[in-house]
Amino acid sequence: MVYLTKSAEETEIIGKRLAASLEAEGIKRAAIAMRGELGVGKTAFTRGFASHFGISGVKSPTYTIVNEYRGRARLFHFDMYRITDENDLYSIGYDEYIEAEGYSVIEWSENIDSALPDDTLFVTIKRCEPFPDGREITIEAKYEDFSI
Repeated sequence: MVYLTKSAEETEIIGKRLAASLEAEGIKRAAIAMRGELGVGKTAFTRGFASHFGISGVKSPTYTIVNEYRGRARLFHFDMYRITDENDLYSIGYDEYIEAEGYSVIEWSENIDSALPDDTLFVTIKRCEPFPDGREITIEAKYEDFSI
């Protein structure tokens, strides 16, 4: 599934639609692997995702590595930019988060490819001309007949 957005607000809407689709399908635990260069809108997408569950105040967990939010569902927002090996990953309790009921949104997921669950959803965000804030968002899911 590929979506084109013209602004951060539209990127947030796609995140919100993904969350709504997961909830509608009865999926209460999911890993969402975010891909894309610095400043492309991964946190904006996550803000939209969180807003579906009544969660506000989502910020990038750059220095904390993981932020946990609670609303109608739990959200674990990871930034794996500084994770360099499995010891770093598991010292933050990654395995416990990923197995818990809730949604794990993982920025810089490329750094932990081997630790992602088999049913991970992949969200890739790229800059898209001609709009200054235009984005191409690709969502790849292993769930059959899944769409947003």
